[in-house]
Amino acid sequence: MAATPNRQFKNICVLSGFTYGKHKEFVDAAIDLGRSIAERKLHLVYGGGNRGLSKLVSEAAFIRGSQVLGIIPRGLKPLGSLSASSTKEELVVSGDLATLEALIALASWAHLHIHQKPIIC
Repeated sequence: MAATPNRQFKNICVLSGFTYGKHKEFVDAAIDLGRSIAERKLHLVYGGGNRGLSKLVSEAAFIRGSQVLGIIPRGLKPLGSLSASSTKEELVVSGDLATLEALIALASWAHLHIHQKPIIC
């Protein structure tokens, strides 16, 4: 789904891998994405992790001036979050299968043209 040229976005939500994996190109792509977010003066909302590709995207965006909000389910917080960082905002949510259900619902609604917000996979 392509965005209309007149639309101005202020926020972007990124969901990415929790680990780097074996491919350096994923690391480079994550850093480039963070840089692009900052260059476009967008605010980043992401999964709140302090490891892996999520961390790379958030750090690259933040150090270039983007506002960064990490949203992390309470159950995942012990696995890694940004609580030690005073530079980014963190929101701890109850999060459970309802979080996955909401993501699937948003994708379905886009497919059914109930909303026009772009979703990039």
